[in-house]
Amino acid sequence: MDNLTHSLVGALLGQLGLKKKTGLAMPTLIIAANLPDIDAACATYGIESLAMRRGVTHGPIALLLLPLILWGLMLAFDRWQGRRGKRPAARLPIHRGWLLALAYIGCFSHPALDWLNNYGIRLLEPFSHRWFYGDTLFIIDLWIWIALGLSVWLSLRRERRGAANWQRPAWIGFAAVSAYIFVNGLITGAAENMAAESLRASGKGDALAVASPPPLAFWKRDIFWRTADRYGSASYTPGVGGHVDITGVPIGLDDPRLATWIKADPAARAFLFWARMPVAEADGKAIVLRDQRYMQPLARDRFTVRVTAPDTASSPE
Repeated sequence: MDNLTHSLVGALLGQLGLKKKTGLAMPTLIIAANLPDIDAACATYGIESLAMRRGVTHGPIALLLLPLILWGLMLAFDRWQGRRGKRPAARLPIHRGWLLALAYIGCFSHPALDWLNNYGIRLLEPFSHRWFYGDTLFIIDLWIWIALGLSVWLSLRRERRGAANWQRPAWIGFAAVSAYIFVNGLITGAAENMAAESLRASGKGDALAVASPPPLAFWKRDIFWRTADRYGSASYTPGVGGHVDITGVPIGLDDPRLATWIKADPAARAFLFWARMPVAEADGKAIVLRDQRYMQPLARDRFTVRVTAPDTASSPE
């Protein structure tokens, strides 16, 4: 998910009451909720960063060590402020155990959310390069922004007014977002089942069908399917049903030039390592690689690699 969502989740966890467990609880939760995204710095590598993102910093070793590092930094910061006489008088005393627990809680929330979309996350890196996909939420979900932001704001407002039950809006927001995620999971499952049944009826029983939530219209699903040699699309709306284009077009990965060209092209290798549903299309003396999940006009340019013969450099379209 995007970093605003991660930050709001960290703040929500604090407003559930966890911020009263120790000093520096709220900043620890918010920072920890974003911490695995330190790998965002690799974006400077362009397309090649696709093979680096959501990998080792989202895996078990990082999830064990990153909270410990954050914990140590927070303890050092508190001591530094104390020595300089800058420590806020209203700040709660540091409880080392709770501060460490909150660092882990915030950090673990990050891969849990990232798994929910269809971009992918390598939860077992570096022990396994396997990608995991939840296909439940769009990577930037406006409705989650609204629910989390509103519940945190209402909780903070009640707290400032001295209300005894200031955590209640946060708990309501937590329950609402959890229910929203659950319902979206059911919609994704229904959409994929509908597509699979339609494809089986048309003789494509070996097809892979992946449902993807579009932005804003969370109740709908764009569906991408593929067999060994063809791919196509479908759509689904609960209560209405869906439509599957069973014709499909060639995937194009059997182009004999690809095997040789990709060996000399780091961007193409990184793209294919990341791509869940890669397709290829000949374009003159080049081959254009895309992923079915990101062929919409607004996303296509960011997830496209143009591969040429080894004596010329490939580049994102």
